[in-house]
Amino acid sequence: MNEILHIINQMSPYLLLGFLIAGVMHAFIPTVFYQKHFSQPNFGSVLKAALFGIPLPLCSCGVIPTAMSLRNEGASKGAVTSFLIATPQTGIDSILATYGLLGLPFAIVRPIAALVTALVGGSMSNMLSGNDEEQSCKNCSVEEKSQMTLAQRLVLVIRYAYLDMIQSIGKWLMVGLIVAGLITIFVPQNWFSVFEGNTLLSMLVVLAISIPMYLCATGSIPIAVALIMKGLTPGAALVLLMAGPACNMASVLVVKSVMGTRSLIIYLAAVVIGAIGFGCLVDYLHFNEIVSFTGTLSCSGACCHACQTDGWFAWTCTVLLGMMIINAFAFGKYWNKNTATKTMNGKTYLIEGMDCPHCRAAAEKALQGVEGVTNANVVLETKEAYIEGTASEEDLRKAIESVGFSLKTK
Repeated sequence: MNEILHIINQMSPYLLLGFLIAGVMHAFIPTVFYQKHFSQPNFGSVLKAALFGIPLPLCSCGVIPTAMSLRNEGASKGAVTSFLIATPQTGIDSILATYGLLGLPFAIVRPIAALVTALVGGSMSNMLSGNDEEQSCKNCSVEEKSQMTLAQRLVLVIRYAYLDMIQSIGKWLMVGLIVAGLITIFVPQNWFSVFEGNTLLSMLVVLAISIPMYLCATGSIPIAVALIMKGLTPGAALVLLMAGPACNMASVLVVKSVMGTRSLIIYLAAVVIGAIGFGCLVDYLHFNEIVSFTGTLSCSGACCHACQTDGWFAWTCTVLLGMMIINAFAFGKYWNKNTATKTMNGKTYLIEGMDCPHCRAAAEKALQGVEGVTNANVVLETKEAYIEGTASEEDLRKAIESVGFSLKTK
């Protein structure tokens, strides 16, 4: 238990900061800024998609509707593949948490690995997917207007950072911590030493487990820490950090249905080969004492009293994070519903296609950017949008379709 508390204390300050940065990005960077750079089937669009996707705090659930909306807007298959590979592996929150828990070398290698695998996968997708007719929906594209006031944007920052983001990845973060605890308790010390001399085998085992299951970029960190403490090599842990968030059965099925079997094979091959390649590189650097990838791990499997030395700031951040998680899951839906029903006197619409809090936030932001909208609120649980203002239904529909959903009159 002490080990898990110490892990949470190390992660919580970076998580809180990462959530805040994510909220600022969501509130102040227009969605169209990302969408308009990815249309050409060339290396430039692939590079832009990867660079834009790396800091975005999207899990492999939230990245699917975003990537598919980019595809519908005319983004090339290469750009979409690059975005799908790079985005769920990282994010501002997970990069900061990686630095806090695994140290600077891991925090540097992780986004670099995501970038390189995304560039390779996206470029191969452009070259091998054929000259099929690019999907385009230019009539659905809507230019986002700066209708929101500074005060409204600041409220959106807090709401997205500490409500929507926590609702999106909070349960997976807790699952990661629980799994880490179970590994710490039940896996014998140095169990992975059975793979000594055959690190490739350990990487293949990790791949077989992590690819089909869902792991968010942040929630995978404590699992990787626990496995390293039980004898898994840092390179094999990096394989988990890359392949777990980048792939799951949902993303595999969506990529196959939207972009075809060939694109799916390229997507999976880029993730698998990239993860093993960078895993081998990390182990080579670590075991030749060029770079230490476990120097910051202060806990041992047998006994850990490090949480007793954690300072008041770490404990304060942990308490705040715990309160925010409780608020998001216990009261979040009531905040959304009550705000909508009490403040909205305009029209009500139904939005189809939303599956997670990020979907809700994307739909709400798109509506708030339509000229003539003075206020908009979307409730995920009821799939309803409450809109005030003079905007036409056609403009509202275009805005919702531009982010991958559909709007109907209630």
